[in-house]
Amino acid sequence: MQNLIIIVSGLLLCTALIDRFSGLPRNITLLFIAQPLVMAAAPLLVFIGGIISSQMAPDPSLVTLPLGLMVAGVASATIPAALLAKRWGRRKAVMFGFSGSVLGHLLAAFAVMLGHFWLFCLAGFLLGNAGAFGQQLRFAAMESLDSPKLIPRAISVLMFTGIFAALIGPEVGLLSSGWIDSHDGGASYAGAFVALAGLSFVAILIVSFFKDPLMSTDPIEQKVRPLSTIIMQPVFIIAMMAAALGFGLMSFIMTATPLSMHSLHGHSLEHTKWVIQSHVSAMYLPSLLTIWLGQKIPIKYFLMVGTLMFVAVLVIAGQGHELVHYWWALIVLGVGWNFLFFSGTTLLPRSYHEAEKHKVQAINDFSVFAFQGASSLLAGWVVFQFGWDGILMASMPFVAVMVLLSLASLFVLRK
Repeated sequence: MQNLIIIVSGLLLCTALIDRFSGLPRNITLLFIAQPLVMAAAPLLVFIGGIISSQMAPDPSLVTLPLGLMVAGVASATIPAALLAKRWGRRKAVMFGFSGSVLGHLLAAFAVMLGHFWLFCLAGFLLGNAGAFGQQLRFAAMESLDSPKLIPRAISVLMFTGIFAALIGPEVGLLSSGWIDSHDGGASYAGAFVALAGLSFVAILIVSFFKDPLMSTDPIEQKVRPLSTIIMQPVFIIAMMAAALGFGLMSFIMTATPLSMHSLHGHSLEHTKWVIQSHVSAMYLPSLLTIWLGQKIPIKYFLMVGTLMFVAVLVIAGQGHELVHYWWALIVLGVGWNFLFFSGTTLLPRSYHEAEKHKVQAINDFSVFAFQGASSLLAGWVVFQFGWDGILMASMPFVAVMVLLSLASLFVLRK
């Protein structure tokens, strides 16, 4: 309980500081505190999903299916989430999506209580659907700004919430593990999902105070170009590929790391956990840097540095299988992901007009999270078939593409 109080206190303190000193509108403050309450579902499922599934799954090979379906749920709901935002406005669409998070958590709790694996899989898919609406918050943040110059700061602020989501999910899982008995009379993790359902409901209440930004009525802005024209723009290709390749490769290497460390090379669970925790911290802490430097340094240089970090990951990870190699590789991987996702998200608005935003955001997010889902699902097969070296070899062509894109950005992007 003490750890959770510290985490929540830190979230509230950061919220107050952002509201007071960031120069961003109140909408951003509301999104900052609501986002981690819903996005905590993913780290919770990563933390206890396999444990729960191992007790319920009819076949041991299915234990990662609920997590895989969660990722599939994100990808499948990206386009509906964008279309609902266009039809209903950001506030109503996000509240609807977050309602799915409440339902998914309650369904997961019910499945754990009954010991019903397939119901638990359905819950994972629903939580992924809700996660797609959570990903829409970064677009809602950008639309709330008075000036495009503030976009890098707003994106950095929202990305930083990931560290609170990563801490809240597992902490709630540990704290509430004995609240509700399971189907066989023993302690279960059903209470964790009930607790996160409550947090999701709180997030809905917070988002209810969000004020939908007014759409531009400029006739030039309202002219809608064919999607084929938009996606062929160099700035769209660079933005989408930066986010998709960064997210996909990060998930591919991160998912394979525990399997390689513990199952193939004998590292302890404690060491494996430390590497993953360090990686997650490295994913989100750099946002403290980009909050202030994102407006001063051209985005193309963040893109270049992030790409070079992925190159460094392959070099470091290829040196051996000792703890230090995994630790440094995953730290650099986290920072590289942050810079690439920050770059891609910040560049995307340059590719569309006001009336085009929803369809462009939809195709962008579908591409990003479909690639991430495929990468996560392939990681286990690749590492067990070809080992850690196979993971690195499979990553090389995609890193090469990232290098070419970052070089092109130096000439294509103005800043």
